[in-house]
Amino acid sequence: MSAARQPPAGPAEVPWLLAEETCAKQGAAVREAAPVREEAAVREEAAVREEAPVREAAVREEAPVPASASVPVSVSVRAAAPPAPPRDPASGAEPEDGASPPPPLRGNRDFTRLWGGAGLSLLAGRATTVAYPIVVLWATGSPSDAGLVGTALLLPQLLVQLPGGVLVDRYDRKRIMVLAGIGQALVGGLVAFLFLSGRPWLWALLGAAFVEGALGVLQQLAERAAVPAVVPRAQLPTALTGNEARTRGAAIAGQPLGSGLAAAGSALPFGTAAVLHLLAALSLSRVRGRLQQERTGPRAHVGAEIREGLVWMWHRPFLRAVMSAVAVTNVLFQGLNLAVMAAVLDHHGSQFQVGLILSLSGAGGLVGALSGGWWNTRVSLRALVLGGLLAWTALMLPVAAVLHQPFALGALFAASGYVGGVFNVAGGVLIVRSAPDRMRGRANSLANLVGSGAMALGPVATGYLLEATDASRAVLVLGGVMALTALVACVAPGLRTPPEDGADAV
Repeated sequence: MSAARQPPAGPAEVPWLLAEETCAKQGAAVREAAPVREEAAVREEAAVREEAPVREAAVREEAPVPASASVPVSVSVRAAAPPAPPRDPASGAEPEDGASPPPPLRGNRDFTRLWGGAGLSLLAGRATTVAYPIVVLWATGSPSDAGLVGTALLLPQLLVQLPGGVLVDRYDRKRIMVLAGIGQALVGGLVAFLFLSGRPWLWALLGAAFVEGALGVLQQLAERAAVPAVVPRAQLPTALTGNEARTRGAAIAGQPLGSGLAAAGSALPFGTAAVLHLLAALSLSRVRGRLQQERTGPRAHVGAEIREGLVWMWHRPFLRAVMSAVAVTNVLFQGLNLAVMAAVLDHHGSQFQVGLILSLSGAGGLVGALSGGWWNTRVSLRALVLGGLLAWTALMLPVAAVLHQPFALGALFAASGYVGGVFNVAGGVLIVRSAPDRMRGRANSLANLVGSGAMALGPVATGYLLEATDASRAVLVLGGVMALTALVACVAPGLRTPPEDGADAV
């Protein structure tokens, strides 16, 4: 202050009194001038607002400005912050600018509800898949009737996949999952009632098995298509790793659950499945928000939408090549299972040995699924595909030499299952990231159709092969075909350049 800077005139003066008086005078002057400055600022701001349209029009005349752009009016006016980009409800993408990192999946309630509900439904489905032929065989004493019911349960895997994919892309996915779960619970309750009443009519069991299988296909397609809506894109490999592990775990637990309940009572597997399906529907109904993007425009015919999905798949060379390799390997492994069964039984082995070998394969698949996310973040997709085919070749050929050694067979099958678990996670990530939201149901249905449809050919072809030669030579033939598949994949043009992440998911 100026008073503080002036030296005192004499020893009688008190400097702090003079400074206080000067400060008081300056404060009064400031208070008197404040309204004047405030009024001037208001007039200046009003003038700026009046001149803004004129300057903006002049800017437009000089250079056209896009409608989404904004022209600054004055440096003294603070520009409004642009709104945060919206979260895509069907892709799981989070805003990039200023967005907080996504929470861990264990803290994602929507994903855990989706994961848990679908897991309960899978467990129930695995249990009834085993229970249907067992209880029908015990109730009727007819292997052919048991085979018919088992076929009716699996037939929707071929007949419902493509139209089911259209329905999942067209209608609300959460509603499809919930209604499918309730429908499966009703079917399970009906079958339990038939056995409790002592009237397990074959025609009723055939119809119930087909309906349960069809509803299961719809629920699985809807759940797979819904995962990107509740999981950020960066966490998709981890989420799909959890899904594959859940599927493997349901297969391991469901088989003894179904057979054990069937041994205790014919109605128990289906009553238990009904309860599990109801719990699954309750969990799935609590998933929040829409699980797909809103589709606009007129709906095409179902056949036209199926054709659109086929065309979309055909124009993805990498995805098409991977699906082709999956189809071939599924045929070979189904044939390998039959060859091993024949070899064990020919040497007076037990059914327990066969079950143990297949169980070790499932356990290996579970471990592979749990580590699938680790592999997907460190190895390229092309390397995973080619490495998986080569590893299967190296594991399948030695099976011919150890057909009479159950422990060695179990080790080879466990290793093959591990590779299969990693391979399935990679394939799931590829489909989810390649397919746009409007196509995810059909993309998954096509992948399932290729896989499940091809699996039915393996036992038939290997059965004829086993009639012509022994199990060891049959396994060598299967291993040779696997080696040829790996060689073709290494030089296939479609597998040379994997698609860019998310390039097609628009």
